[in-house]
Amino acid sequence: MRTEDVLAATATGLWRWDNGAGTVTLDAEAARLLELPAAAGVFRESEVRSRFHPVDWNEVYGVVNLAVAEGTLAEARLRIVDERGRVLRTVRSRSKPLPPADGSDVDYLLVGTLQEVAEPQPGTTGAHTEITGDWRRSREAFLLDAGRALAEARSTEEVLRVAYSLSMPGFSPEGLAVFGVEGERLTIVGHHGHNTGDEGPFTDMPLETDYPAAEVVRTGRAIYLASPDDYHRRYPATWPLARRFGRRSWAFLPLIVAGRTMGAWMAGFRHPVSFSPDERSVLTTVARMLAQALARAGVAETERELSEGLQRTMMPSLVAGLPGMTVAARYVPTGGGLQVGGDWYDMIPLPSGRIALVIGDVQGHDVRAAGLMGQLRIALRAYASEGHRPDAVLSRASRFLSGLTDAHEDGEHTGPRFATCLYAEADPDTGILDIARAGHPDPVVMTADGTAVIRQTAGGLPLGIESDTDYPTTRVVLEAGETIMLCTDGLIETGGHDLATGWVRLRPILERHTSDLEKLADALVQAVHGPTSHYTTGPLADRREDDIAVLLLRREAAATRHTAPRRTALTIAQAEPERISAARQQVREMLHDWADPEQVDSAVLMISEMATNVLVHTDGDALLIAQVSGEHGERRLRVEVADGSDELPHKRRPGEMASSGRGLVLMEMLADAWGVDPRGEGKSIWFELYESAEPVELAEVTEVDPVRFPEP
Repeated sequence: MRTEDVLAATATGLWRWDNGAGTVTLDAEAARLLELPAAAGVFRESEVRSRFHPVDWNEVYGVVNLAVAEGTLAEARLRIVDERGRVLRTVRSRSKPLPPADGSDVDYLLVGTLQEVAEPQPGTTGAHTEITGDWRRSREAFLLDAGRALAEARSTEEVLRVAYSLSMPGFSPEGLAVFGVEGERLTIVGHHGHNTGDEGPFTDMPLETDYPAAEVVRTGRAIYLASPDDYHRRYPATWPLARRFGRRSWAFLPLIVAGRTMGAWMAGFRHPVSFSPDERSVLTTVARMLAQALARAGVAETERELSEGLQRTMMPSLVAGLPGMTVAARYVPTGGGLQVGGDWYDMIPLPSGRIALVIGDVQGHDVRAAGLMGQLRIALRAYASEGHRPDAVLSRASRFLSGLTDAHEDGEHTGPRFATCLYAEADPDTGILDIARAGHPDPVVMTADGTAVIRQTAGGLPLGIESDTDYPTTRVVLEAGETIMLCTDGLIETGGHDLATGWVRLRPILERHTSDLEKLADALVQAVHGPTSHYTTGPLADRREDDIAVLLLRREAAATRHTAPRRTALTIAQAEPERISAARQQVREMLHDWADPEQVDSAVLMISEMATNVLVHTDGDALLIAQVSGEHGERRLRVEVADGSDELPHKRRPGEMASSGRGLVLMEMLADAWGVDPRGEGKSIWFELYESAEPVELAEVTEVDPVRFPEP
């Protein structure tokens, strides 16, 4: 008779696991035991691993590593599950780890057998055979995995779930319960393996009750009940409470932390367990780890509740019923410790009937940052309620914060702290926002058709750096249907991103959710902290998390109004020629879906020429207004640049070496229409581009010398 026939007759299969190649070779019997097609073959490692109970896989991993290190056999018991996770059978694996042919120190070959094991049936003896060295190694691997899993649990519910999923070597509880102590009464902290309502009789039990868990808490000593007769004989008063669960053995162990018994752990078994010294040792070790995990989870939950209460107290409620406008906001603390930080947002009703929107970020992610944030928020509210303009509010807030960080506590200097802030005063009737910015990221404006544009605004130093700082004000007009987003840098830079790549990540989210501000706010947070954030990591190695605050304001469109055109306006002052770059960038973002990219380049070139001419040839500022209207594919771009000079431009014929005089030549060659309109004071030069027009070949103007702009 062949060896394979003998092994198959005893329900034993052969396997060969190549860790380096990621393949598993099985004979027909081994494939049957693993619920794979019952034929010899080579299978992917992931396909075989999916048949093991996930908890048992951790045990196998530890046992194999120990056997590789010691050069001994690896033995383990594994539960085989179906696609739904239901346990079909238990198999015993005995394998010998062998080094691969290439001599790798990392990979190995695992050659051995798989044999089906019959689980103990009710009414059979709970006695175990002699404990072998392989079983001891399996126990050590189990305890290592259990300790790691319990150490990673962050809540009481998660600790209980991990404890219930632990597959103890040779014996596993069918149900468990954790009891706590409140005064002189025993309570249920949590349970697994029971139905809802089963905890009723045990929820509020006096410690004097003749019940095993109560005695464990009173004495601090474990109690093992190997059979129903033992339970009935020792605790006749409470035996009826336990009889209905149909269990055969019970273990009640004290949960001790720092020498104090904080509760008891009950493990119930469907099959008889003799509770040998080795089994008691495993249960005692698990009880100690469980007590430590529950204590850590309790502290973490208390800190979490404290921090959430602190943040709820500090975070304001949004102004309800704002006429013609909708507001949404989110705050996500991600710092360490108590999970509090220095980010905040606020909405302040002003005496003028307007609304102030404030968002800021105090340096740091600790309790002191949260405290400074609370003080700074109160100061900003006070200055705003006095009726000061945005620039004055930030100037006063900077002096206030500078004075706070120079204070002393307990004779030690607190160290300087600064804060970034953006303050916007909004008029609900007109959609006008006057914005002052202190080192904070620029706002983002979403047009009615969903186009998101970074709205560059003038700014000053962060608050608290200098006690006397000026903060220029920028005016932004929200058209009907447009939305403005204010956020802290955590929304942009979390996940290894910088300002550029973070904006690329957020822009599709902003343009996809255009109807519901609440859904948009949730989507922005999910993009940074949700599952998809792991696939959108940035180029930077530093992935430290940061707090997030985001505030969204939309000016609602009239119900009968069609989609509003895209529109942007920008003032370029004589002293700020660098604002020409901001104008070019805003127009590019407005035209991000324009059909002909060469027309976009032409528009940017003409804007540079028009704005530069105002700064060079006049003494006033340039006002740029750009608007896109019409249906997609047949849209019209109109750009106007106005100034206060009455002198009209003239077409000239510059010499070959001339560095200027080609502005109108460019306009004639690149624009579909252009002109100059005199005004009461000054003039406006404009051009139009039509999306349906034939694309302009830039090669036609390559012989024109490049226009030179003043250095910023």
